[in-house]
Amino acid sequence: MIRLVLFLVLLAALAFGVSWIADRPGEISVVWQGWRADTTVPVALAVIAVVAGLMLALWRLLAFLVASPKLMAALSRRRRREQGLKAVSRGLLAIGAGDAAAARKARADAVRLLPHEPLTHLLTAQAAQVDNDPEVAIAAFKAMAARPETRLLGLRGLHMEARKAGDRVAAAAIAAEAVADAPTLAWAADAVIEAQCAAGDFRAARTVLERQMAQKGIDKAQYRRRRAVLLTAEALALEHSDPLVARELAQEAVRLAPTLVPAAACAGRLLGAAGELKKAAKIVETAYAAHPHPELAEVEAHLRPGDAALDRLRRVRMLAGKAPSHVESAIALARAALDAHEYDEARRTLEPLLDAPSQRVCLLMAELEASEHGDVGKAREWTARAVHAARDPAWIADGVVSDQWLPVSPVTGRLDAFAWAVPPGVSATPILEHGAERVMAAIAAVRAGEQAKALAEAEARAVAEEAHVAPAAPEPAAMPEEVPPAAEKPVAAVEPEAQPPASRDEQAPRRGAAPIVAMPPLPDDPGPDADEPEPPAPKRRFFGV
Repeated sequence: MIRLVLFLVLLAALAFGVSWIADRPGEISVVWQGWRADTTVPVALAVIAVVAGLMLALWRLLAFLVASPKLMAALSRRRRREQGLKAVSRGLLAIGAGDAAAARKARADAVRLLPHEPLTHLLTAQAAQVDNDPEVAIAAFKAMAARPETRLLGLRGLHMEARKAGDRVAAAAIAAEAVADAPTLAWAADAVIEAQCAAGDFRAARTVLERQMAQKGIDKAQYRRRRAVLLTAEALALEHSDPLVARELAQEAVRLAPTLVPAAACAGRLLGAAGELKKAAKIVETAYAAHPHPELAEVEAHLRPGDAALDRLRRVRMLAGKAPSHVESAIALARAALDAHEYDEARRTLEPLLDAPSQRVCLLMAELEASEHGDVGKAREWTARAVHAARDPAWIADGVVSDQWLPVSPVTGRLDAFAWAVPPGVSATPILEHGAERVMAAIAAVRAGEQAKALAEAEARAVAEEAHVAPAAPEPAAMPEEVPPAAEKPVAAVEPEAQPPASRDEQAPRRGAAPIVAMPPLPDDPGPDADEPEPPAPKRRFFGV
């Protein structure tokens, strides 16, 4: 609209000027080399305009003729560039569609038309990756890394190729080079942190994280979570060698992430060992209220070393009150009641879970039957049900099930990858194995008690039978005068030689009164239960610690 108004204003001004000159024609005389020309002002202006237009057109024609070679070359370059960009587009689309043949053809066209274009190097590298040709891909990424505008892209490609080849050292070195150029790169910082965590250098990993946060390459919530994970990992590594430093690290991790289960468990153990029971209990209870976890229940139960089983049961009751409706609270309470021999409470706690019991619930019931009633049959029945029962949660990351938490995934090296969840497609978890060990120990204790009782009863019966059938004491020898003559002079006959009196052990089988007592099998004798292996001695596990 504005342009239209300006055009109308300019046209009106031109018309006014022409009209004004037409009303005042005037006269112009030109004398040159004996020639004289007389004309009016409008005609002279018109002639001047025509001559100027012709001169301008002639100048443009001459300029075009002079610059025509350069113009033709530029036009050719422009056409080649357009064709090359079209080839790059076709190649990228073919790679996205998985058409390796079309990608190779487009790559050849792009290399022929645009050999130095960064997109051509990218297309070459990606086409080589589709063709599974790492050498060509690495060469293309190196060419990209040599140019400033594509250096970071080339370094990332080289990093990915190194990880694909399994060369973690080269991958970490390339990532460190990228972090030095651009600290805010998320992939490079993560790769360096993961490599340092794999090497156990958690302090260096925290340094990289701090630099990334200073450059605003990560948000504050993610920074707090990752720092807490790194602090927890370092605290767990130093828990036994330097508990004082480990306690400080674990407490800082809890301040950053109060609901991080490994941090709360580590802090609770270390604070409990140092005698700070109230602080330890507060940390564990806060984490348990957000995420009920069996490790937290174990830490709470053994918060003070040397406590009696009833004291541990009281603490677990208080902890279960933080999440009374959660299944982990019921399992933890039943476990503590079993340890304290409060079998009625353990049974009442487990009864609501028996409609759809998990593996741990089945094993707790097996242990309860063996410990309370000595019923090995029911214990075996519950153990058999545990095989097909619902799975219990465990620490899993990238398909790996672990009996303890780890800061990075053992498969991909990703930080904070482990999650407490039910592992899909896993028949047994480490927690199930720990519960099975307890059941085996309980059954072994029942068997040992039965064997000891049977042996004691057999020994008691043998002693009683020996006392009942013992021979009478010998009477005093008769005086010579009381012996009849016939006894002094027996009838001549072949008499057996006098034998010494048999011992009691030799007389017992002849009498048939004292039973034969089966003694315990020798160490080399497998005994009647040779088919069933002897259950191992129960080991106290503290969730992998």
